[in-house]
Amino acid sequence: MNLERRLRWARHGSAYFARKLNELPDAEFDAPTGLAGWSRRHLVAHVGYNAGAIARLVDWAATGVENPMYSSPAARAEEIEEGATLSVSALRALAEHAAVHLDVSWRDLPEGRWAAEVRTAQGRLVPAAETPWMRAREVWIHAVDLGNGGSFADFPPDFLDALLADITGLWQRKAQGPALLLRPDDREAEYRVDIDGEAPHVVRGSTVDLARWLSGRGCRDLKADGGELPEIGRWL
Repeated sequence: MNLERRLRWARHGSAYFARKLNELPDAEFDAPTGLAGWSRRHLVAHVGYNAGAIARLVDWAATGVENPMYSSPAARAEEIEEGATLSVSALRALAEHAAVHLDVSWRDLPEGRWAAEVRTAQGRLVPAAETPWMRAREVWIHAVDLGNGGSFADFPPDFLDALLADITGLWQRKAQGPALLLRPDDREAEYRVDIDGEAPHVVRGSTVDLARWLSGRGCRDLKADGGELPEIGRWL
């Protein structure tokens, strides 16, 4: 994935999330989402604070001074819980302003600093050039999690391809089963998770439906050779 493409995905995804958020009536912010324990308030707070957290990584890359996404997992969770108590207008402003701040941080990052390494909340060292991909995943998928009409079918086709590669690649690195062989019926491609000693579960369907299932957002119109779909673990 080149940097220009990642930035495009992140910016278009931010615009898509903003559009779905603008379509959400104030009175519906208290409704639950499909994410355990989170209302729409929690989700919007998370997306706003995530932009700030990624901007800290961009600052780290720019200055060389360590600036982690969060001081701890507990601090991250506490921030989201507190954010969920904000007024609806404050939550809308948080999501909007944090996204703008992050975009400015990317714009101002010197070209030579995109290769600087920063550490994700999961502890991985990655180049700053990965931060737009980190953000793109958040905004596109959480736009669906808002539950007011967002759809994987709206995602850019090349982003869906990258998402399938990202999830299966993560599970492969972690040797996290089950073994899978995914065959989109609308692409000349396949995605694998190879686990020693396991015959892969072959799963077929559209790229949209495979991405929805792998990211834990439900199953539609998928077929598994030999019967039922396997149980898959959590992605992020």
